[in-house]
Amino acid sequence: VVKCKSVSKIYKLPGVEEEVRALNSISLDEDSEFYPVKRGEFVIIRGPSGGGKTTLLNILGTLDSDFDGELFIMNNKITKDCSDDFLSRLRLKNIGFVFQSFNLISTMTALENVMLPMTIDSTSSEKEKLKRAKLLLGRVGLEDRMDHLPSELSGGEQQRVAIARALSNQPDILLLDEPTGDLDSTSTIEVMNLLLSINKFGPNNDRKSKSTIVMVTHNPELECYANRILYVQDGEFIKQAINEYQQA
Repeated sequence: VVKCKSVSKIYKLPGVEEEVRALNSISLDEDSEFYPVKRGEFVIIRGPSGGGKTTLLNILGTLDSDFDGELFIMNNKITKDCSDDFLSRLRLKNIGFVFQSFNLISTMTALENVMLPMTIDSTSSEKEKLKRAKLLLGRVGLEDRMDHLPSELSGGEQQRVAIARALSNQPDILLLDEPTGDLDSTSTIEVMNLLLSINKFGPNNDRKSKSTIVMVTHNPELECYANRILYVQDGEFIKQAINEYQQA
C-alpha cells in the first residue's frame, strides 16, 4: 500500500542560509528492516515532538510532494513533478485523512460532512451518497446524531464524524494525525476501539476488507492497538516493534 526509499525533507528558513532537515533518508521498503506498509496493517508512528512524524505523514498522504527520494502509494509513484490534479484525485479516491482538530465544516450537519467527499467525487447518486453516509455514521455509533452540527457534538463525537467522513470514498489507506490529542481518556478509548474495529472488520463491518491505518501519536498507551510501531527520532526510524496480537 505504501512504500518509500530514502525520503528526505529539508525546510529552508526564509532570510537565512540555515536549513532544517525534518526527515533524513526514511525508507519503508523490502531492502530495509522497516518493510512497506501492507494492506490491512495498523501502523503507529511514535516519537518526540519535532522528530518528523507529521512531516512523514504529510508526505505519505501526498499533502507535501516537495521531497527527495522515492514514494509509491498504491503503486503510483509520487514526485514533486506530479500535477495537482493527479494528487487531488489520488487523495480523493485512495486516502482518507483524520486530523487532531477534526476539521469538520461548522455549518454542515454530521450527515452532510460525511457526504462531502462523495459529493466532490460526483460518481455516486444522491441516494447512494445518503445511504453510505448513514451506514458510516451508524458504523461509528452516531445514527442518532446525524442532523446535529459539529458545535452540538462532543469532541469524541466530532472525531467519529471525521473518521466516518474519511471512510466515505472507501479509501485504500486511512491516515490519522494525533486523532486523540484533543480528547479526554474516555473518548480516546472509544475512538481507538472504533479504529481497531475498522482495521479488523473494515468500514462496512463485513470482514471482507480490512482497513489499512497509519497513525501518528505521542501516546505510548495506544501502542497496543497496532500491528507495528515505528519510532521516529531526529527525522529517522530508530527502531520498530511488532505486536503479535492487537488489543484494546
